[in-house]
Parts: sequence; structure tokens; C-alpha cells
Amino acid sequence: MMMEFMKKAMDWILEKEAEAAKECHAKPEEIEKQIELIEKKKEALTKQYHENIEELEHILNRLHTIKAQSLKCHIDK
Repeated sequence: MMMEFMKKAMDWILEKEAEAAKECHAKPEEIEKQIELIEKKKEALTKQYHENIEELEHILNRLHTIKAQSLKCHIDK
């Protein structure tokens, strides 16, 4: 719910920025700063995502190994 609100708020802000640009009120250097900020945030989130995926893969691999060992014990009985 909060994310939907934030998305709508950001869309509204971007719409106002677009209107300002059309009326020549937006400074390109300010927009470039915003672009750089968002690109850095995206890079950080992408890195965090990949690190989390790697950790989850490691956990899953260990769990599959543990499950295989467990199944072997139950089959042998």
C-alpha cells in the first residue's frame, strides 16, 4: 500500500517536472543531477539484489544436500 502511494507521488512529481521542462522552467543540470542520483541508487539496488540472490542460492544448495542426506537415511531404514 505504501509503495503504491510512493509510486503515485513520484509519478505526480515527474509529471510536474515534465510540465516545467515544456515551459522551459526546468534546468537541464538539475535534471542531470537527479538522473545521476537515480542511476547510483539503481546500481546499489542491483548489487544488493545480486548479493541476496547468491546467498539464497548458497542456502538452497546446502538445503538440497541436507535433504539428500536425510532421504538416504530414511531409504536405508
